[in-house]
Amino acid sequence: MTEKDLIIKIRQLRQIKPRKDWVVLSKSQILGEEVLGREKMSFSDILKVMFFQPKIAFASSLIVLGLLMSSLSFAYGSLPGDLLYPVKRAMEKSQGLFVSKQEKPRADLQLANKRLQELTQIAENNQTPKLAPAINEFQKSATEAAKNLREPKKITKEVVRETKKLLENKEKLETLGVVIGDTKELDNNISALIQNQITDLEKRSLTEGQKATLEIAKQSLALGDLNKALEKVLEINPDLLNSEINLETSPETNLGIDSGTSSEVIPVSPEMNSQTSTEATSE
Repeated sequence: MTEKDLIIKIRQLRQIKPRKDWVVLSKSQILGEEVLGREKMSFSDILKVMFFQPKIAFASSLIVLGLLMSSLSFAYGSLPGDLLYPVKRAMEKSQGLFVSKQEKPRADLQLANKRLQELTQIAENNQTPKLAPAINEFQKSATEAAKNLREPKKITKEVVRETKKLLENKEKLETLGVVIGDTKELDNNISALIQNQITDLEKRSLTEGQKATLEIAKQSLALGDLNKALEKVLEINPDLLNSEINLETSPETNLGIDSGTSSEVIPVSPEMNSQTSTEATSE
């Protein structure tokens, strides 16, 4: 290579320019952060700096992840009418995709109970503007729970527990003066569930105290007091909370107990006998 060729090559090097994002980053590191404020960077330049520089990309990812986790945490505690509540409902729906058909009654009752707990929180904190959307959300959950409570052939102990919790939550809201609207379909299906158990208990050998408790359950059911009716049925047969209720078998096995045990006397404590006698007298 001659001297003339070398000069030509050197002159060509003058045309090579560094990338703009590298220039800005280098200036900021040498002269200070205020240079960044004076340089005009496009959005694509900022993204290149953030995600194509290893250390900056890692820090940016951590920030984005932290913001996402914080948003999900706030969404989980949100109430109807809050900005993040749709995010909460979307998360619940995504979780519902992994629930089997057999588990749907329990899962839907749990959601209905969540809606009632939200309503209770709103009522207790006197957040009046949120009452209407909260009642609307409960109505949707109640409709879904009613449909799936009617369809299954077996009711698990979890369903009985969630049903009992739902009745207690409704009763608590009534004491707060909150009108949650029409839940006739859900109430009818719960009533049918309780009636099945009462019918089965009538075919079993019961003590005098249990018979008196059963009468209270029947009277409470007739008056529409589902919570008290279920409580009395559970007093007679607490195994309902520990076994499956088979709805497709004969009445003798509605409690999930073989028909061969239908003549067995269900044990009862002396305290229950005393309590039952008092309540039967007051009725």
